Formats: sequence, C-alpha cells, structure tokens
Amino acid sequence: MPRLSLYKPEKGNNYRFIDRQISRMFQVGCTDVHLHKYLGPKNPTEGTADQPIYDVIKETNIQDLLFLENRDRKYDQEIYRVRGHYQLQNLNFNLSQFGLFIDNDTVFMTVHINDMISALGRKPIAGDVMELPHLKDDFALNDLDLSMPRFFVVEEVDRPSEGYSATWYPHLYRLKLKKLTDTQQYSDILDKPAGEDVPFALRELLSTRNKELEITDAIVRQSELDVPLCGYETRQFYTLAIDPDTGGKLLLTVDTDEIDTSYSSQTINGLSNINVNSVNAVPLRTGYNGYLFGDGYPPNGYVFGTGIRFPSNAAANDYYLRVDFLPNRLFTFNGQRWIKVEDNIRMTMTNTDSRQTLKTSFINNNKFTYVDEVAVDYVRFEVGDFEFNTQFTYPTTALYLVLKFETTRLEFVIADHPDLIQSYTDIGVNKIKVTLPIVDASQITVPYAGAWRVMLFNHRENERQSITQALRPKASMPDADF
Repeated sequence: MPRLSLYKPEKGNNYRFIDRQISRMFQVGCTDVHLHKYLGPKNPTEGTADQPIYDVIKETNIQDLLFLENRDRKYDQEIYRVRGHYQLQNLNFNLSQFGLFIDNDTVFMTVHINDMISALGRKPIAGDVMELPHLKDDFALNDLDLSMPRFFVVEEVDRPSEGYSATWYPHLYRLKLKKLTDTQQYSDILDKPAGEDVPFALRELLSTRNKELEITDAIVRQSELDVPLCGYETRQFYTLAIDPDTGGKLLLTVDTDEIDTSYSSQTINGLSNINVNSVNAVPLRTGYNGYLFGDGYPPNGYVFGTGIRFPSNAAANDYYLRVDFLPNRLFTFNGQRWIKVEDNIRMTMTNTDSRQTLKTSFINNNKFTYVDEVAVDYVRFEVGDFEFNTQFTYPTTALYLVLKFETTRLEFVIADHPDLIQSYTDIGVNKIKVTLPIVDASQITVPYAGAWRVMLFNHRENERQSITQALRPKASMPDADF
C-alpha cells in the first residue's frame, strides 16, 4: 500500500526528516502487530429510542444511549499489520490482598503515528484489538496442533513525552493494552475459526468458559447431593396424635384392653380428631415448630393429594397440597373445612424454577401479560384432551392463543405451530378447531378437567422487563396513540 501524504506543510523539512528516521527505526527494531480494526457497534434488528438504527456504521456511534454501552461490536474482516514496541516484563502474582491478583498485566506499546494512520486510515482508538504473533504459545496443553494466540484490547491512546522530537512535534502514540476476555463485545473476533479446516471458533481455544461451567455444574450437583434442601429434615421422626380428652400425647400402651383399628372420629372444639382407642390416629399438626421445618408432607407418611383446587369428596383427616400457592401449602380437612397445616418452605438452594420464592419467581420470570383481546370462549375439558372446537370465526388474525383454568395457563404463539389452528363447519359457518401441538416429541394435553377459558390475543408483553424497556418513552412504542 502506498504511504499517504500525512506531513503538514507548516511542520517543515526538519520534521519530515526526523519522522522518516523514526519510521525506519520502527521498521528495523520493532515487532509485527496484527490489528483488528474496530468499525463501530452493530445495528439492532429493531430500533428503539435508546438503541437507534444508524444509517452508517462508524466508530462514533453509541449502541445503547441509556447505559452508554457498545455491547455488540463489529470488526473489520481484514487484519492490519503495524509495527510496535513495548518493554517485556514478568507477570507476577500479588497475594498481599484478598484473592489472587496479577501485577504488571498491562502492556504499554508505542507505535509510529504516521505509519499507523497510513496503514489503518485513522488513529488507533479504544476498542481496537491487537494480536501479538510473537507471543503465541506453540506448545499449549491441548490435543490439537494449534498455537495459542494472544489478544490485547486498546484501552487508552495518548502521546508519550519521549515521542516528541527537538522540533516539539509528536511522532509516537502510546497505547495502553489489556488482555482480551471472553465477553460479548469481542464476539465478532472470538467467533472466527481457530484455523484452517478447524471446526470450532477461537473462543473454544482461548476461553475457559466451558471448563468453568463444567466445574460449576459439578459443584452444584455435589452440593445438591450433600444438602438437597434447606432447613431441617423431620420426615423420619414419628409425630404422636393428640388425646382430645386430655390434650396430651395419644399413646397406646400394653395395658389397653381394646384396640379399635377403625377410623372413627369425633369433633373436639370444632376440630376433627381420631378416637382415643384408634391405632391409626392422625395428628393435626407436625410435632416440630421452628425455622425452615415445613416440607409440605403430612406427618407420619400419611397419604395426601395434590392439585390446584380442593377435591369435592374429601373425608375427615384428609391431607391436600395446593400447588398453586407460593410456596405450596398443605391443608387438612376436619370434616367441615380445610385447615392450613404448613407451607413447603424447604427447597433446593440452586437458582432454578423449583425454588418457590418470590425472589426466584421474579428473577426467572419468563411469563407474559396478554393485552388486546380478540375473542374469548369457554370449553369443558377432560384430562388428556388435546383437540377441541371453539366458536371463534375462521380464519383469525390473532397472534396468540391462551387457555386458562384457575391459575394454570397454556400459551401458544400461533405462527410457531402451523397445525394449531384449523377449521370446521358449524351450521354453514367456518369456525376454529384447535389441536394442541407436539413439543419435544411429547403431545401437549389438558392437565385438569373443567371449564377452561380460551382466549385469542394480538399483543403481549414480558412481565419482567429491563430498565431500558420499562423507561421507553411512549412515542417510541408500537402503535402509540396520542
């Protein structure tokens, strides 16, 4: 590439002579550096007020105007070769503070100003990535015949004092470089192939992310085996029933003349209890109180049911776990009404959807709020149904189908399931027939019997939104009505 004419006439011949000599010194005495030129942030798929779509991708664009971040950076596919100089130094570990730190992990590199601008077309800026080929590790500990490259990111650019000549004009840039890390900003570089005929990207060669995830998952699995639930385990202990006459523990001793094995019951103070002589006496409460004792199981391994509504044919002393409560709540039936026994507050400490806390339900919330209702209908289902007819007119312009019963919802994006909406004829009118889809080789069916509400919607919003989304001005929202 021919060199650009970058010398300013007013600087004079002395400046040009000195600058040529410095350039030759860099060509002879410095090392090659491969530079990945930062072009600017990528345009989003859909523009918003805080994340606009720019006409031209350039370095001065800002991707996120609210947080002032350029998270998705675009780099030139061409690699530029420049010459640079820096002082080699040992990387020493610093153990004087809490944790492990590395001293001298910053590289200060000097480059010739005119040579850099001639090769790059502009001055170096923060965000440019520099690869030092002489630092490649040819004997990396891996199973591949590949060397480990070393990438650094430009953080600051200034003009060092030693770069000024006797004419008081600068000739050098000093670049502050930091090691590149596996983050979103540098995906455009790390997603490139690691080499010719290599089926994986640079990320898998340079990053320790996969190994760290493997270690983390192993630690979590072992932790769940050692401590499966928080709190105290009491299910292995026997809980005595209460004597309705004395209020003490109900015991069957060897001097008992008669043992009644029936389930006769009597009501004491409005609460149902088992007969004193019954060997199958069932306690109304678990015998342990305190912090994190509730596990949602009846005492003494007593059988119980689960669901989102109470059964209609319950008998006295039946237990039932309501799974629509957060956390799940265990009830017992006293013959007249359901009484709370305890809440299932013992849970795994792993951050998954199985943790029934308000904090976890918020962090892991992937639910939607549906608005702009198109039509509604009621259909009675039996457990296992997956096809049904509605009174909706066929075809429909709705985007979403929602089935709701009590606190249970089945949600579908109509465009994602071509066979979801079909037609049938009712008295000469085409109406909608719904066939629930097969997901992951499993047919989706109705889990509970009863009258379900079937709804069609045209719009939905995430219940949990980012700050940038929540603070969007009304003018930038779709279909804004003023």
